[in-house]
Amino acid sequence: MMVTLHLNGLKVSLEEGATLLDAAKFLGFPIPTLCHMEGLSPYGACRLCVVEIGEGENAKLVSSCTYPVQEGLKIRTASSRVLRARRMILELLLASCPQSRTIQDLASAHGIRIQRFRQEHEDCILCGRCVRMCEEQMMAKAIGFRGRGQARSIGTPFDIKSDVCRLCGGCMYICPACQLRCTYSEPERAVCGGCANLMSPCVEMENFDDLMCYMDPCVACEIHKD
Repeated sequence: MMVTLHLNGLKVSLEEGATLLDAAKFLGFPIPTLCHMEGLSPYGACRLCVVEIGEGENAKLVSSCTYPVQEGLKIRTASSRVLRARRMILELLLASCPQSRTIQDLASAHGIRIQRFRQEHEDCILCGRCVRMCEEQMMAKAIGFRGRGQARSIGTPFDIKSDVCRLCGGCMYICPACQLRCTYSEPERAVCGGCANLMSPCVEMENFDDLMCYMDPCVACEIHKD
């Protein structure tokens, strides 16, 4: 069964059961992701893939990787509200794990140049990639989540060495916190910026609340580089 919806003003039809992230990818609209990976089940932990659905006062932010397509739904993937939410999420992630290459690149690409929050230097952001990789791809279930709230962590049951772990290294390979780069501890130098991309200036311009194009690189960004 096909579902028809509007994505950034474009009418699109997708099969029932697809997610908003699938719809955006189908049309080529970029949406950043962190906990989501191809080949792993959607988890919706990081909320970085938020999009705006609905209109006016009823509009709300939802995670596109877990939200299913619905008939007549209206979605905006790059409104000013969405971009503000993504920047805040990235700043919080950067505070938790400021040395992560993955998070630094995402922060740089979204125009974040300074870390405003206290750096915690955590070794895990609880994105769940490793747990899903171990269970769904390696069929081992050697690790999993433990505890709740601030005590939540990832490890083996009872902290005992797992006898089903094959030491494949898949959990480390896909872990964004394991992919370290910089050693800066000063907030003003927390973002490497080596691969920084300028943010689209059209969103900041008066009378515009959405990105005007989705080109990579954006023509307007290239013009405003200097």
